[in-house]
Amino acid sequence: MAKFELKLPQMGESVAEATLTNWLKEVGDTIEADEAVLEIATDKVDSEVPSEVDGVLVEKLFEADDVVQVGQTIAIIETEGGDAPAETTSSETPAKEESSKKAVEAVSQSVTSAKEATTTDFSESDKFYSPLVKNIAKEEGVSLSELDAISGTGKDERVTKNDILKYIEDKKAGKTAAPKPQMQPVETSKTAAPKPPKAPVSVNGGDEIIEMSRMGKLIAHHMVDSVQTSAHVQSFIEVDVTNIWNWRNKIKNEYQKREGEKLTFTPIFMEAVAKTIKDFPMINISVDGDKIIKRKAINLGMAAALPDGNLIVPVIKNADQLNLVGMSKSVNDLANRARIGKLKPDDTQGGTYTVTNVGTFGSVFGTPVINQPQVAILALGAIRKVPAVIETPDGDFIGIRYKMFLSHSYDHRVVNGALGGQFVQRVKDYLEAFDVNREI
Repeated sequence: MAKFELKLPQMGESVAEATLTNWLKEVGDTIEADEAVLEIATDKVDSEVPSEVDGVLVEKLFEADDVVQVGQTIAIIETEGGDAPAETTSSETPAKEESSKKAVEAVSQSVTSAKEATTTDFSESDKFYSPLVKNIAKEEGVSLSELDAISGTGKDERVTKNDILKYIEDKKAGKTAAPKPQMQPVETSKTAAPKPPKAPVSVNGGDEIIEMSRMGKLIAHHMVDSVQTSAHVQSFIEVDVTNIWNWRNKIKNEYQKREGEKLTFTPIFMEAVAKTIKDFPMINISVDGDKIIKRKAINLGMAAALPDGNLIVPVIKNADQLNLVGMSKSVNDLANRARIGKLKPDDTQGGTYTVTNVGTFGSVFGTPVINQPQVAILALGAIRKVPAVIETPDGDFIGIRYKMFLSHSYDHRVVNGALGGQFVQRVKDYLEAFDVNREI
């Protein structure tokens, strides 16, 4: 018999840790290669960790809600001699086996000590702390008042992992004084008004209390942060998409036979947005303090609905380099994998501009919240058949046209009304000039 260490795999260049949400196997269970052993969650995506070998699960080194770093050993699987990788086979020297046992014991002890640490209800704080910071605080016995007193160096002065580790190091070295009780501010004309207390929520006998899901909490924080960060302004414009409607109806059956999948309106809109971003590159930016980061790549986020009602934003990388067939396949692939929960963490990273289709739910238009750290987002309204004035050389007349509204939300700190309005106007121009004789 040999022992194989199941480690948390790399999940994308920007993902360094994940929260273990659920064990799918218990100690003693038989596991086949490529069979899922546990479920994990990052800030964006839930996914499974499969086993690389056949064997029996003999030890779990983490429990649900623990935060695991990429590369850390999560579990020990006992395998037949020939199934384990060369470095973990029974031909190991006694010194190596002893070293491996000590490493496993050390990890187990650290997990056990974390669980035995004093539990503190950090939800009582008005500040936001990541799961990793909370776990470190619990393990090291850092109280809520101490945590609130740490000066954060992260975004919006949030406490990062390095901040709390430095605090703990200083505390052990005797450099950190205990947090002082808050003093009553001196009443002057410049004293800020006290923060109003939260309105109490009454619960009646027939009411049902539902715990927010993990993703629901993340979305809630993300939305509030965005509204507090960006100065949201909207521009609206109506677009005649009759040419696109008629062209798609003409081509969709042939396209499905040839490509084996449907041609929706979304890739056509995405193509127009990617073209417009090339025309107005200062919409493809992020803000870092007093600096503007102008993005080279055009990576379009595409808001997609999940089965539980939440939204996720997978990203089409280098969207400006795709033709309509490539765009269609990327859109269909990401949408399908989002529905069945098979997105990878890297699929949601690196977006530079986002498009959301509120028309899917019948909305004529909406005012979407910017997906930080981007500075703009476009909402596509429902396509409606409406009477409209049609201008011709022989005069104006009333006809039936297919129209929709585009709603453009942008950050007025760095995108003024001229740029925000010109951008959505250019998207309209591209859509209305769509070639009805286009080949695909």
